[in-house]
Formats: sequence, structure tokens, C-alpha cells
Amino acid sequence: METFIQQILNGLVLGSMYALVALGYTMVYGVLNLINFAHGDVLMIGAMVGLSLLKLLDAYAPGLPGYLQLAIAILGAIPVAMLVNILIERVAYRRLRNAPRLAPLITAIGVSILLQTFAMMIWGRSPLPFPQLLSPEPISIGGALISQTQVLLLVLAAIAMFSLVLLVERTRMGRAMRAVAENPRVAGLMGVDSNRVIVATFAIGAALAAVAGVMWGANYASITFTMGVLPGMKAFCAAVLGGIGNIYGAMIGGILLGIIEALGAGYIGDLTGGFLGSHYQDIFAFVVLILVLTLRPSGIMGERVADRA
Repeated sequence: METFIQQILNGLVLGSMYALVALGYTMVYGVLNLINFAHGDVLMIGAMVGLSLLKLLDAYAPGLPGYLQLAIAILGAIPVAMLVNILIERVAYRRLRNAPRLAPLITAIGVSILLQTFAMMIWGRSPLPFPQLLSPEPISIGGALISQTQVLLLVLAAIAMFSLVLLVERTRMGRAMRAVAENPRVAGLMGVDSNRVIVATFAIGAALAAVAGVMWGANYASITFTMGVLPGMKAFCAAVLGGIGNIYGAMIGGILLGIIEALGAGYIGDLTGGFLGSHYQDIFAFVVLILVLTLRPSGIMGERVADRA
């Protein structure tokens, strides 16, 4: 039972980060019918900027509490990630809204490579150590252990997802987002500025990715310029699993995918004598993606809808 609880906790931590990134994918797809494959690299930019801010704090304001340093790193990374994502939308995607679907897909892959190259030029190609700012003393829950960093990650993810739901369902901007996602032409006739809504969607997705990026570095204690590729692909799998275009589906898909990976690495690894253990846990996300696309392409909470005219 202790092993089961431990794997569930591990899955919740991992799934929370996937969910934060998957929300960016699903929001952009819901509004534009576009898969922004550069979104994982926005997570990387957030982590790199957060690390740079932590180094500045260590040089000019040493002795600050760890929680405060993490808060400053996250709050500093968010606007930079938002600016990067807004520039991506403005420069790379806006002119391709009416282009064949293959064109923005190829552009997204090119933007991803471009962001990685810029990051390599600025921060270097070697992995960078991310400081452990919180106490390493673990917290015991039912015999399982969870670190203070992971507890903070779960709390931040819950707050971010709850805030996003309130934004989408209770605010004027949220109603505008839903209107543009339903039918951008009709929304424009009703006075909704589609460009403003799309920019806001990219900005919100980038803010969530920045939170995930800084907490990813804090959890794993190391970041690199290619770190966004695999989490980005897995978050895309999570979005498809939950039903891409559905906010609740992205949250559920991210959590489920994290739990599936943790349980797969823990239990299936034992059954196969370690052959499919933690070193091969990445395959579970893509096995799930293949099964979902084969058995239920619309995802858990997705709906089959006709293509837009």
C-alpha cells in the first residue's frame, strides 16, 4: 500500500506539470484549431529566466527565504514567457490563420528549433543546476514521502487551474474566448475582438507554462535548453487524452497521464524485471496516445464536431 500511495503522489506531481502545459495546448487549439508545438519551449524559457533571476537574487539579495525566492522567480518568468508567446503568435502564426493546416504545423516546429537555438546561445548547451531553495526534509503521507517542493508544486498547480476555470467561466474575457472558440466569424459580428482574444489566450498559456518550467527545475534540480521537448510532447499527449480543446479534459488528461507513468514505471517495471522500469517510463505516454487515437480520437471529454466552414 505504501508503494501504491508513493506512486500516486509521484503521478500527481508529474501530472500537475503536464496539466499546466496541456492547458496551453488545448486553449490555443480551442480558439485557433492550431497545435502550437513550440509551447514546450516556452516552458524552457520560463525555467531559464527563473534560474537567471535566482542567480541575481543570490548575488544582490542573499539570505532571502526559499519560498520568497521561488515566488520572485515565478513572477519574473511569467511576463517574459508571455512576451515570447505573444511574439510567436504575432510573427509566426497570425499570417497563417487561413493557410492550410500543414503550414502552421511546420512553422511551429521551426519556432521550437529557433527558441532552443536562442536559449543555447544565451544560457549555453550544458545542463544547468537549479538551486534547491526549500528544505529537503520530506513530508510523510501514509508511509509515502513527498518533498516540500512537490507540495508547493501541487498547490500552485491547483491554484492556477482553479483560477483559469474562473477566468473562462466567470469573466468577460472568458466569454469572449468561448465565443471565438465556437465561431470566430459570428463572435466578430457580435463585437468581439478576435485578435485580442487570441493574444490573451497565448499569454495565459505562456503564464501557466512558466509556472510549470520554474517548478520543473526546482523539482528536478537541473535544466537545459532542450528540456521543453519531452514535457511538451507528453503534455500534448495529455491534451489529446483528455480531449483537446476542452479545458477540463486537459487537466484530467495531465493528471491521468502522470499517474499512468508513475504506476507504469513502478509496477510494470517490477513485473518485467526492470526492463520497463523508470528508465523507460517515457514510452507509457506515447502508448496511451496511440490507444486514445485508435479507440477514442476525441479523447475522454472531447466531442465529435464537424469541421468549420
